[in-house]
Formats: sequence, C-alpha cells, structure tokens
Amino acid sequence: MKKSWLLRVWLVLGMAFLYIPMLTLVIYSFNSSDIVTLWGGWSFQWYSTLVNDSTILSAAWLSVRIGVLASTIAVVLGTMLAVAFNRYGPFKGRTLLYGMAITPLMMPDVITGLSLLLMFVSLQSMIGWPVEQGFATILIAHTTFCIAYAVIVIQARLGGLDRTIEEAAMDLGARPIKTFFRITLPQIFPSLVVAWLLSFTLSIDDLVITSFVSGPDTTTLPMYIYSTIRNNITPEINALATLLILFVLTALLIGAGVASRWRKDE
Repeated sequence: MKKSWLLRVWLVLGMAFLYIPMLTLVIYSFNSSDIVTLWGGWSFQWYSTLVNDSTILSAAWLSVRIGVLASTIAVVLGTMLAVAFNRYGPFKGRTLLYGMAITPLMMPDVITGLSLLLMFVSLQSMIGWPVEQGFATILIAHTTFCIAYAVIVIQARLGGLDRTIEEAAMDLGARPIKTFFRITLPQIFPSLVVAWLLSFTLSIDDLVITSFVSGPDTTTLPMYIYSTIRNNITPEINALATLLILFVLTALLIGAGVASRWRKDE
C-alpha cells in the first residue's frame, strides 16, 4: 500500500515536471503584454501577428515539406531494409548494411551534420552538385537519420508476425511481391504509421544537422526559433509553440485512431 502511494506521488511529480512548463507556455501565448513574463490580460493578438508574419510562415512551410518528404522516403526505404534484414536471413554484407542503417541512432548530431556537410562539399567539387546547399541537401540529411528510426520500428513489427500466413499464400501460388502487398503490408501498416509520425517529428524538430547542411535562403522553423530566442523571447514565439503542440497532439490522436481501427479490422 505504501509502495503504491509513493509510485503515484512520483508519477504526479513526473507528469507535472513535464507538462506544467508546456501549460504555462500555452497560457502566456494569450498574453496581451509585449513582455513575456508580465501578464497583461487575455488576447489573441500574437496569433494574429503570427498569421501575418511571412517569415515564420515560410520557415514553417519549408519544415513541413521537408518533414513530409523525408518521412515518406524514410518509411519506404526503411521498409525495404527491414524486410531484407528480417526475411532473407544472413547474406553477404548484411552486418555492414545493418550497421550503416542504424548508425545515425548512435552518432552525435554534430558529427552527422559535419559528415554530411563534407560529403556535399566534396560532391560539389567533383561533379558540380549540389550547386548550393538548400532544400535538397536538407532533405537528404533528414532522410538519412529518419531511415534509422524507421528500420528499428518496422523490423520490430516484422519480427513479431506469424509467417505461416505468408508461407501459405506462397504455397498457393502467390508470388513474393504479391504476398508482401496483400499479406505482409496490411499487418505491418500500424508500424508504418508509427515510423512515419516518429520520422516526421524528428525531421521537423531537427536543428543541429540542419544548421550544417542548410543554405542562406533556407531557414527551417527550428532555425528561425533559435535565432529569435537568442535575442529575446516574444509572445509570438509562445503562440507558435502552442500551435506546434496542438499540431503534434492532433497527429498523435489521428495515428492512435488509425492504429486502433486497424486492430479492430484485424
């Protein structure tokens, strides 16, 4: 009984530590005062200012585009790698390929960003591409580290599947590619959704790696926020952070709903 009471107290304290700062940020996003720490009453003026700020909107749109593309590419390539690692057993170069796939998980962001920067500079001197650092270089960089997370998530799901259904389908004449799309893919679909959402979150949140591979005309949302708060935190940033929290919660609810519905259909 005493142990249960202590666990509940620690749970409440942990949740408070995590969520009270977010709740405070959301409340102060409605502050009418120009000074963040000075409450001046309720107002939506900073949301109006945010909507009319073309610089923030441009940075946000760039981050969303990169996040969607990087997540989609990472899930496609991660699925291919996960199937190869889980279904084809030992093959030549498997250990090296697996190590290369998950290395970004263990590599510090500074090292990853510097390595990618050196690679792009070398390619530019050898083949003339990329002409400049920008959208393409950021997309490649984000896809690189998102693949690692996608492989781990999808491979874990593949490892827990019952292969007898796949074997039965192939025994009845289905080709491996048809078996994958008709049998395997529907079963691992929830893990694809999870991998996509995780990759998108990591992409839209990345600052360190993006700082190495971005150009002067490509500023993502994290880069803009960081450059802004170095001078002063404005209520407009609070409004932006609140919208990001709302966006993440909506994405999580949609993902949970899709996964729940998929389990019921199974």
